[in-house]
Amino acid sequence: MRLQESGEMYLETILILSRRNVSVHSVDVSEYMGFSKPSVSRAVRLLRSGGFLEMRPDGELLLTPLGRETAEKIYDRHQVLTAALMLLGVPEDIASVDACKIEHDISDVTLNAIKEHMKEPDRHDDP
Repeated sequence: MRLQESGEMYLETILILSRRNVSVHSVDVSEYMGFSKPSVSRAVRLLRSGGFLEMRPDGELLLTPLGRETAEKIYDRHQVLTAALMLLGVPEDIASVDACKIEHDISDVTLNAIKEHMKEPDRHDDP
């Protein structure tokens, strides 16, 4: 199942919240993202049917291995792109918002090139 951008956003949010909290519930996702509870419930249902999420009887949301892999990939993209934009002088708050827009569409090839470029010493220094 190919996820749409919104599905990736939900998975990334659940990952972020799970790193902060012991457990994550739909209400936590709703509050974090500013979405209505019915919208979150619908997304959770779709993500569960796609094999990205499991829900415990108490309503706790758990990322499946596929869901965790997907969320980690999106989160990594967000972090790398935010850092790259900040290196260009973009303020952190704007860099984070822009990274969120880019992270869903950028190719692996381009992202890996950005990562490699960020590892290298500044190529623009005079010898």
